[in-house]
Formats: sequence, C-alpha cells, structure tokens
Amino acid sequence: MKIRHLKVSAVLLAATLLTSSCVGSFALFNKLAGWNKQATDNKFLNELIFILISPAYAVCTFADVLVINSIEFWTGSNPMAQRVGETQEITGKDGKLYAVTTLRNGYKVKSPDGEVIKFKYDKKTNSWSKEEKGKIEELFRINDDGTIQARLQDGRSITITPDAAGLYEARMATAGACFWAQR
Repeated sequence: MKIRHLKVSAVLLAATLLTSSCVGSFALFNKLAGWNKQATDNKFLNELIFILISPAYAVCTFADVLVINSIEFWTGSNPMAQRVGETQEITGKDGKLYAVTTLRNGYKVKSPDGEVIKFKYDKKTNSWSKEEKGKIEELFRINDDGTIQARLQDGRSITITPDAAGLYEARMATAGACFWAQR
C-alpha cells in the first residue's frame, strides 16, 4: 500500500514540476468562448449552443494545456493569440479615427485621409522600423545589453536606458533642449 502512495506522490510531484510557470493565455478556449457569447443576440440561444458544442470546449482546453500554452511558454508568443489581419478603429489625439491593422510582424496605420504607414518589427536585428511611401526608416533597436538605440528625426542616434531617465533623455533629445548649470 505504501509503494502505491509513493508512486502516486512521485507522479504528482513530477507533474507539478513539469507544469510550473506554464500557465498560458488559453487563447483557443477564449476565442471559442468569445464566439459563443456573441453567436446570437439571445442569451438563451447562446446557452443552447454552449450545451451542444460543450465537447469542443474540452478539446480546446486540452489543446491549450498540452500544445498551445507550451508553445507560448517556450517561444513567448501564442499562435492563437495573434490577431493577424484584424483592423481596429483608434481615435488619435486629433480626434480623428485611424484604422490600425495587425500584421504578422507589426502594424499598418491608415489615416482618415488615406495615408498608410507601416510599423514593422525585425526579429533578426531586434528593431522597429517605419515604412512610409516606400521609404523604410529604422526607429529604434534594442541592444544586447538591454539599452535602446533610438534614431532621432535629424539623423542622429542616441543610446538610452529603458526607464524613466532614458525616456526623459529621449524627450530632451527630440525637443533639442539643453540645460546648463552654473555655480
């Protein structure tokens, strides 16, 4: 009897160690639940749909736990959570609506007057670039030491830290502000 309890304890301990910190976003399950909640305008009909497709919830949970969340844990991105091709209407500071489309490697922003700007992430160089009217311009890159190399509008580049001091330094550099201290 003791050996059986030892085996069960060993299996539970191994399962605990193997699945620690591997809780993902459960994107597949959440997509199914989101669809089910908005399948119709009638909550009773949505409940009936839920009951009928409840085995799909079990399959989605199983796939999330064993496959998709593991991919998310090891790679840092969940293939189901990406909303590639989805467009959202975002209100700008000017009060106008901008169409922002999620791309596989960034975003496409379309202004109300039809102008399109793409912001793209390059995984190889760990950098973000802006593409406008066929012209590509690197905005910033993240260095191996964690600092950020930002390109200014006048062509200069500065290296800053990713904290409040670095943000302040970047704002001062873009505004062209200099402060002199005299004793």
